[in-house]
Amino acid sequence: MRLLIQRVEWAGVEVESQEVGRIGRGLLVLVGFRREDTEATLARAAHKLVNLRLFEDEAGRLNRSLREVGGELLIVSQFTLYGRLEKGFRPSFTEAAPAAEAQKHYEHFLVLLRQTAPDIRIATGIFGAFMRLHLLNYGPVTLLLEF
Repeated sequence: MRLLIQRVEWAGVEVESQEVGRIGRGLLVLVGFRREDTEATLARAAHKLVNLRLFEDEAGRLNRSLREVGGELLIVSQFTLYGRLEKGFRPSFTEAAPAAEAQKHYEHFLVLLRQTAPDIRIATGIFGAFMRLHLLNYGPVTLLLEF
């Protein structure tokens, strides 16, 4: 499982010119699943994500979590996080979970996030849809978390 995490002032996602998810200050998280991901992987990722300290304290250090700053989450599925570019010129996605499996993981990950952090507002994209993301990166702070 890979999470590409971007700290944002705001972020939104559109499908067919309709906004389907929007957040204010918080984290935009692109999530990709691989064949080997398990329930335990998803649970660890949910716990870690909501407790990451990616926001500044009074001293300017990354010392505050999403919950501490009243931040929001926008979770968007993105299988291309498992694209490999070592050979040739077209990406290979052999490590990515098949679509049906990835969709189950995505939906379950959202359930786990909502259980882990019922006080954090969570918006989403639409699994498998062609999406347009709009965001204002804050920092910028962009991190890759892999399980």
